Amino acid sequence: MPASTAARPVRYGYFGPAGTFTQMALLDWEPAAGGEHTAYASVDAALAAVRASEIDAAMVPIENSVEGGVTATLDALSTGSPLIVVGERLVKIRFVLAARPGMPLARVATVGTHSHAWAQVRGWMGANLPKATYIPTLSTASAALDLAPGGDGRHDAAVCAPIAAELAGLDVLADDIGDIKKAVTRFVLVARPAAIPAPTGADKTTVVLYQRRDHAGGLMALLEQFAARGINMTRLESRPTKHSMGDYCFSVDIEGHVLDERVGQALTGLKRICAEVVFLGSYPRADRGRAQVAPFNSDADFQSAADWLAALRGLVDNS
Repeated sequence: MPASTAARPVRYGYFGPAGTFTQMALLDWEPAAGGEHTAYASVDAALAAVRASEIDAAMVPIENSVEGGVTATLDALSTGSPLIVVGERLVKIRFVLAARPGMPLARVATVGTHSHAWAQVRGWMGANLPKATYIPTLSTASAALDLAPGGDGRHDAAVCAPIAAELAGLDVLADDIGDIKKAVTRFVLVARPAAIPAPTGADKTTVVLYQRRDHAGGLMALLEQFAARGINMTRLESRPTKHSMGDYCFSVDIEGHVLDERVGQALTGLKRICAEVVFLGSYPRADRGRAQVAPFNSDADFQSAADWLAALRGLVDNS
């Protein structure tokens, strides 16, 4: 991550407003404890602020265990001037239904929240508020703030994090209403390209892959670069390039660090066959899970093979 100067602490941004799960992820990022924190209304705005050097890094959501990838983040990272991921955090998601003091559950007719949150409470809503209308909001926290004094109050209740309900002065009508109790959202800290975090043995690498052309077996050719080197993928998602119908790129997380021989050789192979490889960083895994290296794919195995090839090449008569 970019180093701070003696004159000021490092400046951090996050997908806000205050009270979002993203802010919780940033507060859990220990180096951010003494820095300046700025909330942004969208993922695009937070990452644009990093690119414009208004802040040094931004915490944004990238993946949810229920809904999958966060498309706004995937798209913003794959285009525009380069950015890299320098770390990640996992936040257990606990939703509450909150409303202004005095609003009973039985009178709730409209519920505001973010689309990802709504998808995670649909079962509870169907069972407890089957006639309630969903009102989309920019974030779970903004849904709560809309009900705070001075808010526009377009809905009767909000699905949000407990901290958002507390900050907005709302009453909690129902606690822990998520349909999947073990839901987790993954957040990444994004900065401008600088020094890559050193390998820890429990690392992840993120890349975006663009094909030269759409053809039968195209995706398989990309995935073979990982499979042939025993590299496990932890996420694979396709996103439209927005150039033409059917034109997609692939956002991929793999186990390992760019300094690992198996990862380095896979990236070299991808660079050879892809139209473009966007490297989005190698960084420590939040769960500290160590990569399971397949047999014959350790750094020592690759070095042994390289030494053998060098010895063969040394026998060539160049006279």
